[in-house]
Amino acid sequence: MSQPAPVLRMTYAEYLELERSSEVKHEYLRGEAFALAGGSPEHSRLAANLIGELRAALRGRPCAVFTSDARVRIEATDRTTYPDVSVVCHRLQHAADDPEAIVNPVVIVEVLSGATEADDRGEKFAHYRRLPSLREYVLVSQRATRIEVYRRQDDRWVLAEAGAGEALRLESIDVALSVDEVYRDPLAAPGAGS
Repeated sequence: MSQPAPVLRMTYAEYLELERSSEVKHEYLRGEAFALAGGSPEHSRLAANLIGELRAALRGRPCAVFTSDARVRIEATDRTTYPDVSVVCHRLQHAADDPEAIVNPVVIVEVLSGATEADDRGEKFAHYRRLPSLREYVLVSQRATRIEVYRRQDDRWVLAEAGAGEALRLESIDVALSVDEVYRDPLAAPGAGS
């Protein structure tokens, strides 16, 4: 998704009213709402492929996969985001001040774009790390066939990555992601790559 642009200073209650009445989604950070622009077709395809792979792998298990329409609230830092993909297991928990926002994802996925990569790797990741439930943070590149996962191990985050022809295990949900399947493009000409 594109880099958010500042809108207005507002209370969280005013932000929720904005979300109910607006056709555009907004992220929220400590009293400011930021409009989100739509992503590219490539961004959308990668997110959809990930959702399909995760749903198939988690079928019959007590985990749900959510699209970018699901709000995630980081209460500790007063930030609300719309990750590209999130996974919740066992029981869905909502924010005390927002009955539609999720507070307990175990996995969050962001598809990187030029406009959002610095935030996804930096400030946004710092906020996500404050979610006690979060075990893995996955970054999917649009520029290269590469997936990175940051895994919580005790009080630190450890990086694992995989490229074409490899698989990447999401340990928190016991799922192996095929990088080739995530990047598969059924509309590409035969022999044109992924």
